[in-house]
This record gives sequence, C-alpha cells and structure tokens, in this order.
Amino acid sequence: MGIEKFKTKSLKELLEFGIINVDKPAGMTSFDVVDFVRKKLKLRKASHFGTLDPMVTGVLPIALNRACKLTGFFLGEDKVYEGIMRIHKDISLDEVKKIIKEKFIGKIIQLPPVRSRVKRQEREREIKRFELLEKKGREISFIVECQGGTYIRKLIHDLGQALETGAHMIQLRRIRAGIFYEKDSTKLDDFKKIIENKELLKKIIIPAEIVSEVYPLVNVKEASVYRLLHGAPLDHKSLIKEKKFDKGQIISVFEKEKFIGMFKVVNEKNIFAKPQFILQPI
Repeated sequence: MGIEKFKTKSLKELLEFGIINVDKPAGMTSFDVVDFVRKKLKLRKASHFGTLDPMVTGVLPIALNRACKLTGFFLGEDKVYEGIMRIHKDISLDEVKKIIKEKFIGKIIQLPPVRSRVKRQEREREIKRFELLEKKGREISFIVECQGGTYIRKLIHDLGQALETGAHMIQLRRIRAGIFYEKDSTKLDDFKKIIENKELLKKIIIPAEIVSEVYPLVNVKEASVYRLLHGAPLDHKSLIKEKKFDKGQIISVFEKEKFIGMFKVVNEKNIFAKPQFILQPI
C-alpha cells in the first residue's frame, strides 16, 4: 500500500495520527525538540522514536498525538550514523580496520554507558556496517549501520580499548532511523516558518500509516471491523486472504485504506492474531 494515498488526509487527521521527521540541532535534548514541536502544534502529546544526545544531530522522528502509541514499534529499527572519532595514540588506518573487522562487525556484546537511562547489563547488538572514511592526524571519520539501541559513543570507547590506544567520539549525526532518512527531514528553523502555512505543514507530516512499510500489511473484511475495534482477536475467517506468519510476528492490519491497528500473530486454533494497539475512529 503506497503511503501517498494517505496524503489526502486533512491537517486535523494528520496532526491526530502523524509523524514529523525532524533534523535535530546540536545543543538541544531530544525531549526539548519534542516539547517544542508539541507546543508549537498545540498537541496533547508527542514522543520521539529514539533518543539523541544533546550534541548529536540528525534524524529524530516525532510522533503526534495518537501516533505516540506506535513509538515502541519503531524504536528497534536499524539506525545509520556518520561521525568523527579521535584515537589517543596515532596508529595506521589499516590497524583500526583490522580490529573493527575482527571484533566490531556482526553480533557484539555492549554494556550501556554509566549515564544511560537503561539498566546497565550486557546486551547483544548487531553492527551491520562500520566503515572508516578518512583519517586526518588522529581523527577518523566513520559511518555505522547498526541495530536500534546501539550506543555509538560506547562503541567508539570499546574500539579504543581493543586498539589499546583509547578513543572517543567527537562528532555524531544520525542520517537514518529505520525508514526515516536525513534527506526527508525538516530543520527546526524551517519548521518554525512552516507551521504558519497549513499546506506546507501538511506536506511535512507523514501519515502514521507508514508503519505498514515496517510491518507486514494484512487486509481484513469490512464485517470484522466493529469487533476488531472493540478489542476482539483477529480470526482466520476475517482475513481477505489467508496469510502465513510465524508466531510472535507483528503485523499492521487494515480494512482497505482504514488502519485498524497492530496485532501479534498467535496461530492458536481459530485465532490468527491478537491486538497490540487499536486505533479508534477519530
């Protein structure tokens, strides 16, 4: 289902169930940016899809009003960062590349930093790409593609320890968060001007139905909508077309172009999936 068809939604509908891809500036916390957007758009609530440190810039998708319920469904998506690290002793680029290839590609074990808000226990994270771009003295520019929840500052610190030289991150920018890209983001200074023009504002709000590009889309029959909107599980006879998914798979459920909600596949007798979030009619 192409997301463009949802662009016909009214501004009121988009503000109620939409997402804005903000280019976060340095010097603001993620909460500051969310709070700024919430107040400027006079929203009841807003939330972001993954914290960026105050000095880190880049892609910060912000959910508006009822789209906040989708936050948990976007958080674990892969992220891509560009940054600069400084190694504490000068060694060759080839030596750094060698250690990265040996220890920092694929599944790694990471202990969150002391100042993180999550419990400090070792967690497995996947580094899909860790490429060194350029070396100037002891400063090395890099790009990392990783599983959501990876701490890049800690990754660079751990790399420095593995090199036995020490290293720290001096600059970082997120250029992709799941399906949200830097090229489609809106700078906060531009946002301040855009909110004065309803048509321009409509253009930068992404319909939250875009979640169907992250999780498989399943269509249901019109006759089943009332039951589903009242919390009933999704049974096989309600499906337009029988679908096979593994137990535990998250799916997005629609009746034609109407978003019903997010469901988890259970494959229990007649029950195909159970609701995780239902979007009640506005």
